[in-house]
Amino acid sequence: MKKKIFIFLFDGYSDWEIAYLSPEIQKSEEFDLIYFSKDGNPVSSMGGLSVSPSMSLSEIKVDDVFMLILPGGTAWEKREKQEIDLFVKRLFAERKIIAGICAATAYLGEQGILDHLKHTSNALFYLKAVAPQYLGEKNYIDSLAVTDDNIITANGIASIEFAREIFEKLELYSTNEIEKWFQLFKNGVWSQ
Repeated sequence: MKKKIFIFLFDGYSDWEIAYLSPEIQKSEEFDLIYFSKDGNPVSSMGGLSVSPSMSLSEIKVDDVFMLILPGGTAWEKREKQEIDLFVKRLFAERKIIAGICAATAYLGEQGILDHLKHTSNALFYLKAVAPQYLGEKNYIDSLAVTDDNIITANGIASIEFAREIFEKLELYSTNEIEKWFQLFKNGVWSQ
């Protein structure tokens, strides 16, 4: 049975932040990539891409989740995505893998998920300003992407690094193949 990876979509999500990781996961025979929204209705990305998710939040069973991916978007900063709070807290309590990029890292900080784990975001001052409940400053790392335990975080300009961290956590390819993929998409270096 395939392990299920869920990507949360909402109006205004940052489509480019999941653009590198989704095709690679979709090609895998080990994982099922499932897009969902609050109610299962179509959403439009920040770039105007209209998408019809496969599921609604209420249809997802926590036990079925292997990984949750949270793309960025200004909705996180405006606290418009509170419908996902209990779901994310349950996943975290059950040690499921959660990956957040850009403003989604502020959401994770606001939820207390980053308080005791190494993490990154768009900047420490950004995280502190956008997530008033955030208490993880001592664990902040000024890096493009960070994985600690089952939490993956990335700066909003690091969609390729974010994908690499996810691939490594999933063991999607060998370490060597992941590095080749990274060099190709980050630096344009094609190696055999």
